[in-house]
This record gives sequence, C-alpha cells and structure tokens, in this order.
Amino acid sequence: MSLVLATDDKGAPEVFASLQGEGPSMGIPVAFVRLSRCNLACTWCDTAYTWRFEGDNRPHRDDTVFERKANQIALSPKQAAERIATLGQSRLVITGGEPLLQGGKLAEMLEHLPDMTVEIETNGTVKAPPRLDVRVDQYNVSPKLSHSGNPGDLALIPERLDDYATDTRAFFKFVIASPGDVEEVLALQTRYGFRPGHVFLMAEGTDSATLRARQEWLAPLCLDHGFRMSDRLHIHLYGDTRGT
Repeated sequence: MSLVLATDDKGAPEVFASLQGEGPSMGIPVAFVRLSRCNLACTWCDTAYTWRFEGDNRPHRDDTVFERKANQIALSPKQAAERIATLGQSRLVITGGEPLLQGGKLAEMLEHLPDMTVEIETNGTVKAPPRLDVRVDQYNVSPKLSHSGNPGDLALIPERLDDYATDTRAFFKFVIASPGDVEEVLALQTRYGFRPGHVFLMAEGTDSATLRARQEWLAPLCLDHGFRMSDRLHIHLYGDTRGT
C-alpha cells in the first residue's frame, strides 16, 4: 500500500523545505511532508484541499470543493522518504490533513530515514501505532475548539487527550479566533492538566493583517494565563500558499 500525499500547486507531492512556522519549533529549518485526508472538518481550515473533495458536504467557510485526483498523489513509503532525503534537512515535520490516519505507512517511511528528528502535527484524535510512536520526537497537538465547527465528541476525545497530556513530547496549540475561545482552553487545561510551558495560543488567520490584529488582544491573554503565543511565520513570509 501507498502513502496518500497532498499535492502542491503544480500537482507534485507536497514535500518541501522551509522554516517551521508555528509552535515550539518555529523558525527552525525543516523538511515538510503533507499527507492527504482528515477525520475532522474545520470551517476555517487553510488546507481544505487535503479533505474537501467532491461529495464531501462538511461545511467550510468558502465552500470550495477540490477534485480528488488533482489534489492527491500516492507514493510508496520508500519513494516519499527519498524525496524527503533530497531536501538535506535533519528535522522532519509530518503534517496534513491528519497524518496519523496513515500511521502504519508513516512508520515504514521513517525506517528509510533513521537519522531524522521527527515532529508530527495532529488534531489529537488519533493514536500513533507503536511502530511509529517510537520514532516521534515531538507531537504538535492541536485540539479543535467549538468555533472549528466540529462536534465535541469527535474533536475532543478524553482518552486521547489524557494520553497526550502525560506525554512529555506533546505540545498543545489552540487556534483562537475570538477572546472567548480562551475560556475553552482554560477549561481543557483544568480537565487535563497540560504541562506548564506546553500550551500555545495561535490567532486564526491566513493573512498578516488579520493575525496582527488578533495578536493585539491575544498577547495580554497569554500573559494573564501563562500560555505561550505562536505566530504563523510562514503566512508573513509566503502568504497562504502551498509548499511553504
């Protein structure tokens, strides 16, 4: 079986080198691989081309529907690893979509990349198989709040969040669209006891002006509650584009 990857704007697999744009590794040079498919559907998702294909009526704010054939591409785990290796980076970020939906094939891919430091970006609803988990150095967990449009019983699974909350490799990144969203984060903090310094708040937005405007009120909220704030560096550098 193959890995199913997203495509860049030229139809090639979305495998590229860049600076990590978010979270605790922001600014570090990395290789990225973006996988296709997601089990959630955020109304503000900026990578809807990984899941909102013909026949998928889950809501999204711009209602764009993507052709599956033009936005998905299959590679063997070895082929994906070879593309990643050519980028010459020592750190790999695996993102999506929800990459852990393809956990077994990711583990096989990483067996061809034994020396890479590995980050996985996940929505926190899926457990990595043991064969993959042993290769992960950092989980960037982004649980989805109510403004994402996902039902809570799908987006916030207590068993999964309990596991991540006790994993020293896990950092939590919450997308914040309005000040009231922080109350949900505080409730989750109380329920799961996330480690100090492991919680980031990140303004929702796909352009610099929106991010900066929201950060003006988000920064003092981080200060008040002891959360870290994440920017979206890639948006400021490249805009809302694929392969960056």
